[in-house]
Amino acid sequence: MNQAEEFQRIGKRLRQEGLVGANFGNMSVREGAGFLITRNGAFLDCPKDLVYVPFAGVVPPEASSEYRLHREVYRLTRHLAVVHAHPPHAVAISLTKDCIIPIDSEGEMFCPSIPVVTGPPGSMEMAERAASALKDRVAVIVRGHGTFCGARSLEEGYVLTSIVEHSCRVLLLSQLK
Repeated sequence: MNQAEEFQRIGKRLRQEGLVGANFGNMSVREGAGFLITRNGAFLDCPKDLVYVPFAGVVPPEASSEYRLHREVYRLTRHLAVVHAHPPHAVAISLTKDCIIPIDSEGEMFCPSIPVVTGPPGSMEMAERAASALKDRVAVIVRGHGTFCGARSLEEGYVLTSIVEHSCRVLLLSQLK
């Protein structure tokens, strides 16, 4: 399977699980002296051509508007892939918490602490805060915006995104009385 097929396969899984809607979210993988990222406004289940962004230098205008965050993650961490999604329960709980501590067994095991950071989408401020949080973690939520998961592969990034959403759903349901 080539890179484009893998991006499409993972994009379809994110879409089917309701972790992204319409043309929200983006994904990237390290490659050489840069990374491949989805195009700005691309549907993740049909991402079209991927865009190569160098670690230094000019960024192609068609690159996802979140390229700054992806670049910072690769600069500051060892992650090989980044998956950004908009899972509704994770976004909802991020509005009232600064850190999410899962209470379900999978969340406790894989994402024992999920920081919530702030910053305007696409900004360097958000990129720096999220990438810093991903130095020693696999998931972060940007308040009111969505999740960013750093992983060894797009598939692992998808799994982590799914775990974060499940953990947030369980937390919200446990608060219903």
